[in-house]
Amino acid sequence: MKLYIIRHGETKLNALGRLQGWTDEPLNQNGKDLAIITGEALKEIPFDLVITSPLKRARETGELTVAASEKNFGRKIPIIEDRRIMEFNWGCWEGLGCLENNFEVPDPNYNIFYTDAFHYQGSPDGESVADVMERTVDFFNELIANPDYQDKTILIATHGCALRAMLNPLYENRDSFWQEHVPYNCAVTIIDVQNGQAKITAKDKIYYDESLCFDHYKVIDK
Repeated sequence: MKLYIIRHGETKLNALGRLQGWTDEPLNQNGKDLAIITGEALKEIPFDLVITSPLKRARETGELTVAASEKNFGRKIPIIEDRRIMEFNWGCWEGLGCLENNFEVPDPNYNIFYTDAFHYQGSPDGESVADVMERTVDFFNELIANPDYQDKTILIATHGCALRAMLNPLYENRDSFWQEHVPYNCAVTIIDVQNGQAKITAKDKIYYDESLCFDHYKVIDK
C-alpha cells in the first residue's frame, strides 16, 4: 500500500487568518490552483482511491489533485468520505480571528494549541487535540490493516491538525505535535505500508514554488 496524504488547498478563511475547523468553506482560487499544480506533478501516480474528509475544501482538493492522473490513465478514481479525518472542531469559536492583527479567541491559553498541543482543550463545545488524535489514528490503523487495500495507491485529503494528529505515531520526534509548522496548503506526505507497518518516505512535500508557501498560523502573545 502506498499513501499520499495531502492537506487541503487554501480557503478564504485561511487567507483571513480565521479559525476554520468544521466550517464548510470551499477552496479559494489560489487553493484550487495549488491543488491543480500538485495534481499535475502526481499525474503519473496510478491512484486507485481517494479517501477524503467530507468538508468541501478537502473533497475539492482530492478531486482536483487526482484529475490529471484520471486523464493520464483514462479512468475515474472512486472517492469515499470519512468523518474521522475532519479537522479540529472549534465549536462556538469557529470563524474567529486567530492572528495577532485580528485576534478574537476568548482563551488566554490559546497559544497552547501551538506550544503544547497534546494538552490543548479547545472551546467549551468543541474538541481537544487528544480527541482528534483518537479518531484520526483509529482511521489510519483501520486503513493500513484493511486486506482489500494492501496493493492500492490511495490519496487521503484532510486538514492540517488532523494530518499531524494522524501521523504523530510515525514521526521521528513524536513530542513535537506540529513538526515545526502547520503543513502548508497542498503539502503531501508519502507513506509506504508493508505487512501492516507504515513508514514515511517523504514529509510535507510541496510541488509548487516555495515562495507561495505561507504559514498563516503564528504563535502570538495573547
